[in-house]
Amino acid sequence: MFPALIALWFGTGLVGALLPAAGEVPGDDVAIRLIGTAIHYDILLPATPEARAKLAFAGMAGVPIDAPGAEWILVGWGARDFYTATGTYADMRPGPVWRAVTGDHSVLRVEVLGALDTADLPEVRLSAAQFTRLLGAVAGTRSGPVVPGAGFTATDAFFEADGRFHLNRTCNVWVGEMLRAAGLRFGRWTPTPQAVRLHG
Repeated sequence: MFPALIALWFGTGLVGALLPAAGEVPGDDVAIRLIGTAIHYDILLPATPEARAKLAFAGMAGVPIDAPGAEWILVGWGARDFYTATGTYADMRPGPVWRAVTGDHSVLRVEVLGALDTADLPEVRLSAAQFTRLLGAVAGTRSGPVVPGAGFTATDAFFEADGRFHLNRTCNVWVGEMLRAAGLRFGRWTPTPQAVRLHG
């Protein structure tokens, strides 16, 4: 029974990816990237003055948003216990995994990165207005202060975020929510990385 439910969940996610919500024609002013693993996708934003200003709250928490060498700002959303404690697959533990499956508080991660080879990463192009809306949606995800002691690098931080994480609203669903909030056509429900890639 359980394998059948998992198969149904994956299959429904693929259908959701193929049914895009109504949206605008993509612009051509700004290019963002999607960067993912086998289970999780983040959004890579170019570190423009507008992006730095909109995410200034991260700078106040110690993320070097205004660093001269910053070229990209990585943003992602996920289950608090799992996301803040699982830097690699080797860090996975049953407790955080179970809470992610059954429901957990959420966090927003912000990290600053320098030059990257983005040639193999999915690209999404936006108009200036769409990029502004995307930044507003990302910043609006934060609901509270920085999570003390949470972080994987010297240039990242986690923040309390809106909404609960569960199987129907995963990190990959959040990516779709952000892109639709920008005004783009994107899958109505993209719970898995496969669904995100299929839409892309």
